[in-house]
Amino acid sequence: MTDDRKKVVVIGGGPAGMMAAIRASQLVKNVILVEKNNILGKKLLISGNGRCNLTNSDTLESFIKGYDRNGEFLRDAFKLFFNNDLIKFFESRQLKFITESNGKIFPETNNASSVCNILEKELINNNVKIIYNRQLSDIIVKNKKIKAVNFSDGSQLLADCLIVATGGITYSSTGSDGKGIKLVEKLGHKIVSIHPGLVPLITDKRYPVALEGLSLKKARVIFEFNQKKIKSDIGDLLFTGNGISGPIILSISGKIVELLNKGMKISVSIDLMPAQSEKEVEVKLMKEMINNSKKSISNVLKKSYPDRLVDLALEVLEIDSLVKASQLKVSDRKKIVAFLKGINLRIIGFESLEEAMITVGGISLKEINPRTMSSKLIDGLFFAGEMIDINGDTGGYNLQEAFSTGYLAGESAAKYVLD
Repeated sequence: MTDDRKKVVVIGGGPAGMMAAIRASQLVKNVILVEKNNILGKKLLISGNGRCNLTNSDTLESFIKGYDRNGEFLRDAFKLFFNNDLIKFFESRQLKFITESNGKIFPETNNASSVCNILEKELINNNVKIIYNRQLSDIIVKNKKIKAVNFSDGSQLLADCLIVATGGITYSSTGSDGKGIKLVEKLGHKIVSIHPGLVPLITDKRYPVALEGLSLKKARVIFEFNQKKIKSDIGDLLFTGNGISGPIILSISGKIVELLNKGMKISVSIDLMPAQSEKEVEVKLMKEMINNSKKSISNVLKKSYPDRLVDLALEVLEIDSLVKASQLKVSDRKKIVAFLKGINLRIIGFESLEEAMITVGGISLKEINPRTMSSKLIDGLFFAGEMIDINGDTGGYNLQEAFSTGYLAGESAAKYVLD
């Protein structure tokens, strides 16, 4: 029987916090959600460029691999509430979805507000008390047990159990300023070193400036450090004013940032033709040159590659762009092939946390029970979302993690107060 005097308090009105409060309120009546902003889901509203890539159609095992070394921690959360469950949750509330060829799933409206609106309505329908404009300042623990939370305005809220879902430290303008992580650390939890994830990388040379805004399809990048290599999947790459971005860069950027923070010197090679060997690329180029022998090498290359890339390549390789294809030296042809198979750059940094999509690092998983999302150190304390040490690939992995851990934390917290 529900004891209405027992209170579940959720801090953070992002996807993890909202789902935690919704699930808890389905099982107990006294649930309070506290948000520091004047609206819910501020960061969710800008996810996926405002389209909200909610999840992915990948299998459970593929999802687990999508979180690198920490993916296995999510198995229990995913078994309870996974991508199909998430889609059914929203479809039963009249929101339809589209699945793109790469498995990314978006609301049919292509508008993140459609997702936020449903979550907010569900909170209201379940009688969750929502407190806006309240900044967490302290978590009160007595005898290793949650007792209350204090706020910056001097107010206090008693809590029988607490779910902290305050996010990471990216997009601080949305409220993710890392304050919740610092307060959890103050309680004795270990925090794994925090740095940007899914973040553009900064390179040397003038290439990025000359190619800014250029997108390359079906490329591959190979990072090299200390005679070791990290190879990406084949995907899209984007040149920025400072370096490189795009899905294949963002997915691997967390590892690269970690290496840079360790002082590693890292180079990257961009392969524009990863499905073909260097010999095959040369044979293809020779055929094109023979078929267009009277045209300039510049015009021949521009039939297959972006104009700006061709202009830059010929300039860097010191090849006359007006030389006819039939007159191109064998050595110059080989230089062009080598360039197409490996645009070499040195990685010298990464963009700021404000440019990153997610936070890498957070509360150590060793101190969180994966079956309940509860703290192993403090009785009645639960976690969810980006503030824990899990980061996933692009493509809906990180929002799915937020919703799944939020759902599990909400259910576990409700059971806790019912025991």
